[in-house]
Amino acid sequence: MTTHSQAYEETTDVETDLTQGDDSGDSLTGHDEYDNELTTEGLELEERQALRRVVGMSTELTDISEVEYRKLLLERVLLVGVWTEGSAEDAENSLAELKLLAETAGSEVLDGVIQRRKKPDAATFIGSGKVTDLRNLVASLGADTVIADGELAPAQLRNLEDRLKVKVVDRTALILDIFAQHAKSKEGKAQVELAQLQYMKQRLRGWGGNLSRQAGGRVGAAGGGIGGRGPGETKIETDRRRINTKIAKLRRMLKNMKSTRSTMRQERRRNLVPSVAIAGYTNAGKSSLLNRITGAGVLVEDALFATLDPTTRRTTTADGRVYTLTDTVGFVRHLPHDIVEAFRSTLEEVADADLLLHVVDGSHPDPLAQIQAVREVLAEIDASDVPEIIVINKADAADPLALAPILHREPTAIVVSARTGEGIDKLRELLEGALPQPHVALEVLLPYDRGDLVSRIHSEGSVEHLEHTGEGTHLTARVHPALAGDLTPYQVTKAS
Repeated sequence: MTTHSQAYEETTDVETDLTQGDDSGDSLTGHDEYDNELTTEGLELEERQALRRVVGMSTELTDISEVEYRKLLLERVLLVGVWTEGSAEDAENSLAELKLLAETAGSEVLDGVIQRRKKPDAATFIGSGKVTDLRNLVASLGADTVIADGELAPAQLRNLEDRLKVKVVDRTALILDIFAQHAKSKEGKAQVELAQLQYMKQRLRGWGGNLSRQAGGRVGAAGGGIGGRGPGETKIETDRRRINTKIAKLRRMLKNMKSTRSTMRQERRRNLVPSVAIAGYTNAGKSSLLNRITGAGVLVEDALFATLDPTTRRTTTADGRVYTLTDTVGFVRHLPHDIVEAFRSTLEEVADADLLLHVVDGSHPDPLAQIQAVREVLAEIDASDVPEIIVINKADAADPLALAPILHREPTAIVVSARTGEGIDKLRELLEGALPQPHVALEVLLPYDRGDLVSRIHSEGSVEHLEHTGEGTHLTARVHPALAGDLTPYQVTKAS
């Protein structure tokens, strides 16, 4: 497949566009006019008219069996984005991420184009004059789906489908589809279904008047039946009511599951077990890091949103203290608000943690943008105040020069490779040093028949000195108040 179609190699006549008034501020320009220094400030007419082709968008298929499989099962999609701010590199990185999302959802990406505008068109997302060009490109490539790099309003979605004559999907629907494919647990499936229904409810619309027709006199025959609001209820009203009923049921179900998860967290708190949450951008290597630190054996897959169901594992520090590590769902730029709300009970694992390992993909073209996107979601779930360690993963595939800005800006950053083990020991040391320390300092002499207390000091406290004497085990340690009360009969002197 060629990267550039003949329809987009010719330059559009600017004067003709002005006469037609079809797309005020839209033209086709070549790739060379857009270097990485350009921004969207002070756009010229020709620049605003461009549907710019993005090189490297086509999905490469080399294995014969894979080609045959995709011909049978995969949608053939065309990506379209609107570049409203930042540099050309930022716009291309965003579309490249959309390509990965589309492929994760099970699509063959045929091509991708970007239009440079100050803001998306209110009616058609891209300029209305470029929709015809996009329709020609869809026909020439044989695409059956167009994916927009943004969230489309219901009117934009309807207008694009009516004019392009193919299915149109926005970034939000794409992410929801990936979540639906990857959810495994009962809670995960319920969370995804809730987010999908909330998204769908705003986009119910009639096809040829089908959804707007009234049920008529024979309600049962029209599908309304018992529970319908009467013969005057339209199909779209019936569907909306059913969606609202399902949403209420899912919220009740998730509320019960949230109570169970909260009880488990409270039990860990009661036992004074510090918790560490692993959060970060999708496909940054969070599950691999959990496996490397704890040997958890969690599914590791080179795919976006491979982990939706949080996994918690217990592990110990070098001096025997017990703490938990929780692998959480990955984040992404412009993560749909419905997803954040639906997964709020799961994301509370991050907000309630004592320490956050913020994992960053060091091999990504723009890791700083990843950090910013994750912190935006953390702020949305009230987790901004959790102590944070930036873990730059995939050191074996990263360019050291590209990591320098992160290390300069983030004083707590550390570079590791979950695949090779590079930097993992240093990370463990940093992590253990950042865990909350018990604040009651004491010195005790425990009889040898109280080995249970010695074990509790190791697992719940921090041992500073241990010596076996003729009278018993002599320890200097820091412990929590509850354990300090049990040790009071054996206390020698208070440590200063």
